[in-house]
Amino acid sequence: MNIYTQKFKEVLFSIFPITVIVLILNFTLTPLEIPLIIRFIIGAFLIIIGLSIFLVGVDIAITPLGSQVGSAFAKSNKIWIVTVGGLIVGFFISIAEPGLIILVDQVGIVTSGQISSISILGIVSIGLAIMLAVGFVRIVFNIPLYKMLTIFYGFVFILALFTPVEFLTIAFDASGATTGILAVPFILALAVGISSMKKDSKASEKDSFGLVAIASVGAIISVMILSIFSGARDFSAKLEFNITKSESIIDPFIKNIPILFKEGFLTILPLVIIFLFFQKFYFRMNKKNMAKMIKGFIYAFVGLFLFLVGVNTGFMDIGAIIGYTLASYDNNIYVIIIAFILGFVTILAEPAVYVLTHQIENVTSGYVRRRAILVALAIGVGIAVALSMIRIIVPGLQLWHYLLPGYIISILMSYFIPKLFVGIAFDAGGVATGPMTTTFILAFTQGAAEAVEGANILTDGFGMIATVAMTPIITLQILGFIFGMKLKKKGELKGEE
Repeated sequence: MNIYTQKFKEVLFSIFPITVIVLILNFTLTPLEIPLIIRFIIGAFLIIIGLSIFLVGVDIAITPLGSQVGSAFAKSNKIWIVTVGGLIVGFFISIAEPGLIILVDQVGIVTSGQISSISILGIVSIGLAIMLAVGFVRIVFNIPLYKMLTIFYGFVFILALFTPVEFLTIAFDASGATTGILAVPFILALAVGISSMKKDSKASEKDSFGLVAIASVGAIISVMILSIFSGARDFSAKLEFNITKSESIIDPFIKNIPILFKEGFLTILPLVIIFLFFQKFYFRMNKKNMAKMIKGFIYAFVGLFLFLVGVNTGFMDIGAIIGYTLASYDNNIYVIIIAFILGFVTILAEPAVYVLTHQIENVTSGYVRRRAILVALAIGVGIAVALSMIRIIVPGLQLWHYLLPGYIISILMSYFIPKLFVGIAFDAGGVATGPMTTTFILAFTQGAAEAVEGANILTDGFGMIATVAMTPIITLQILGFIFGMKLKKKGELKGEE
């Protein structure tokens, strides 16, 4: 029971601060109706139980599967197998990502049906699959990550010149949404599996990170290309936004359970298919190990289902109402400060964050502490959500005013920090945008956009995910710079590329 207790404690300490903040706001700045508060508390309980179970499932099944699939590709010693394998696995993983499914449904509404949700889901999945294959090839041929990111983001900036403003937010949001609760654990494990086959331990350590970053760029590029060639320009002027005022406590749970059960099942199903395929043709595990993997998948499904029920039923309405109420005050400082605090604590509840930080400790044999990564990540996300509020409040402030200088700084910094931290930082940008961010914080942002006069949910409500994906890259690279300076003083960083 040790692993269950450990996961439960980790999750409890993460969810508790969010719960306390919401309850404090209820008694101070944003009084809430009793049914909403009860649903929120029930949702918090479901999230704690669900996330604990899900993380156990990740440890038992998803991480080992990704690592073994990565090793299988690497052992083949055939570049075409590595490339084709990356394409197939990447597509399957992306098309089932819950965060991406939520986003593309909204995109269908935003574009007034000009571009369907299915087309966006398909093109993003293809983009991620192509870039995942490219990431595999990078690891095999020891191509420096920072050089590849420079080329890819340079291409992104060129495409941005020809991309409609509305699609810029969709493209960068898709990048964050596609690397969520399902994709991140599996992609991280794939990277470890492939890089572990290298004889050079230093190279293996650095190449264990960065695959999430490269894969997420594929989503940006694919959506931009689609927007340029589709010719879609006339979008709905306003996205209808309704805050739920249901007096019932149980009805919203009953309504959401069938939908979220299906969503959770479809999320885990691609991984089960991948496992069964490799089990038949490569792994050939004995019955005991196969039963353990299946048990892990069941844990992951049950945990994800409970987590999604808690988030979608207990948290989203609260997030929207808090954002709307705070933004309605004459003093805008309230919504900015609370946005920072919520961003800071919400990231601690993201499932993929735990997977990444534990992998960092494991790969670096503990010399990069997960607590330091968590603090830097939380500060970055807190700043991102606060900046999103400022963008809503200040007329004329656009998303590219953040993204252009932010990514230029990120790319430039990658040339001057320990290269291990380049992969960690850019991976963290994708990890930060999980289901808590794409539901609770997105609802908070859209609630604020609805309340602020002159703001528009279509142009201002979107883009928060993109900002959240960018700022942790900078804060973690700053941490890497500090870490590198300390090591240089000790003479431990000689020969670092």
